[in-house]
This record gives sequence, structure tokens and C-alpha cells, in this order.
Amino acid sequence: MLSVIYSDEFLDHKTGRYHPEKPERLTVIVNALKSAAFAEKITWLTPTPASARPSLIPTLLKAHDPAYINKVKEIATSGGGYLDGDTPVSSRSYDVALLAVSAWLDGVNTVLTSANPAFVLARPPGHHAERNTGMGFCLFSHAAIAALYALEQPGVNRVAILDWDVHHGNGTQAIVETHPKIAYCSLHQYPCYPGTGAASEGGLYDNVLNLPIPPGSNITIYQPLIETKVIPFLAEFQADLLIVSAGYDANQSDPLSNINLQPQDYALFTNACLGLTRKILFGLEGGYDFTSLSQSVLATLESCLI
Repeated sequence: MLSVIYSDEFLDHKTGRYHPEKPERLTVIVNALKSAAFAEKITWLTPTPASARPSLIPTLLKAHDPAYINKVKEIATSGGGYLDGDTPVSSRSYDVALLAVSAWLDGVNTVLTSANPAFVLARPPGHHAERNTGMGFCLFSHAAIAALYALEQPGVNRVAILDWDVHHGNGTQAIVETHPKIAYCSLHQYPCYPGTGAASEGGLYDNVLNLPIPPGSNITIYQPLIETKVIPFLAEFQADLLIVSAGYDANQSDPLSNINLQPQDYALFTNACLGLTRKILFGLEGGYDFTSLSQSVLATLESCLI
């Protein structure tokens, strides 16, 4: 069985009719999973309500400044607005974002308890959110928060984050690169938004590996990097938990990138990770073409069930 953590409340983060990060992203994935050949092997879990998790805000404060958290809350309470031109906050966005954080923390607990993968199907995404601000559709930095939370759990001494979203996770890296017990590895189109993620950025403890990918690349570029760079880096770090910022916007059909991956390529990525450990928490980041997005999530989850 494979756990998927999801709530219809994640659809209540409203971004506007023409914004690419829209509620329907989750709807198409849910529909695809419920009609998949392996649907009976999925356990659907509802995230713990933020109100039932007293430690949620203290955990959030490990990654974000209180003034920024309050800013998101105030914008939502006032009826909505924008953090920047790309990052809307609607009236329910603060509550939904807190629930997304809670879902990622539930994911950590689920993986550590079961020693098997879990997938957090939540929005808004998170890897661009920095300590003092959100950007790039992201409000709170889920992967970084989950990693910091995981280090507080029994038996977890090191956590690794693999970010295969087509955009560099500037927020995740900025939060974790000074932490000796967290490693961060990103494969991302370069140059591309947000302009960070140069190969020269190694982290304070050599705990960061950035692998810029030139526009137009396909799996023939990715596969050797996975095999000769990513997996050795992660293996050497010897993490007790692997968190994957699972963005699917590197697909050829995605409107926000110029990388030519296919949905089945994510099975290769997933299998490479499973070769290291089954203690993997996948969490949705980007992916804006509905068909390739849902197919890619299917490829990821099906690989975990083989």
C-alpha cells in the first residue's frame, strides 16, 4: 500500500482564472489516481487540521520569520492580495497553506512509521518560499519545514532533499544550506526562473549539489546526472529520510519550461531513489500541463508499488 495525503481544502487556495497554479491541478491527479490500475493499493489520508496540531506554528517558525507569517495571514484576512506579481493570496490561502504544511508533517510521520514512501498531494507549492517572503506561486517552504521537523523525530539524524522541479528551489536551499544535517540537491533548467542554483553553490557544509540543465535537454542528459552525481551525493550523505520536491514542470508539454522530459522518465527518477531507501516523502511542487502532470504522478507512484 502507498499513502497519499490529500484534502479538498487544498482547492480553496484561489489564484485566478488564468493563473497556471490552479486548483484543477490537484483534481486531475486525484481523478487519475482513483481510476489507475493500482488504485486499490492507495491509502488516502486526510491531513491533520492545523488547529489540532499545537506545534504547527512553532515548527513553521523554524523556517520563516514571524513577520512574514503574519503578513500572509493579514493579506488573507483582508480578503486577499499578492506577495508579488506571480504569487496571489486569497481569503483562504493562509489556512490552506497551514494545512499543506501539516500534510507534509503527516507525510514525514507516515514514512518514518511505515518505512515506505508517501505522497503529499497539496498546494500551494513551496520550494520558492524564502525565510522572509513568498514568491513563484509559493507561500511556505514545505520541504525545508518537513526536513527540520524530521530531525526532531526519533532515529532521524540526517535528512536529504532532492528537488527535481524544473525551477531551482531557492527558498529550500536558502533555509537548509547552513544546516549540517540537511543535504539539498536540485536538477533545474538554467538559465530560468528564479535565476539561482549555480553549480558553484555548495552550501556551508558541502551539503548542496546544484545541477543546472540547459534548455532543450531530455532524459539523455538527466539520466547520467542521476546516476553519476545525484545518487552518489545522496548515498554519501547517508540520510535517514529522503524528501523529494516532486515538480513535474520539466515535461516537454509544460508551458513554463523548455525541458523535454516525458512522464515515464519520472519512473526512472523514482526507481533511482528507491535504490537508496524506501523512506521517501514525495511532495507536489510544480507541473502545469494537466495531462503530463497526472501521468507523471502516476509514474512516480506506480514505481513505488512495484
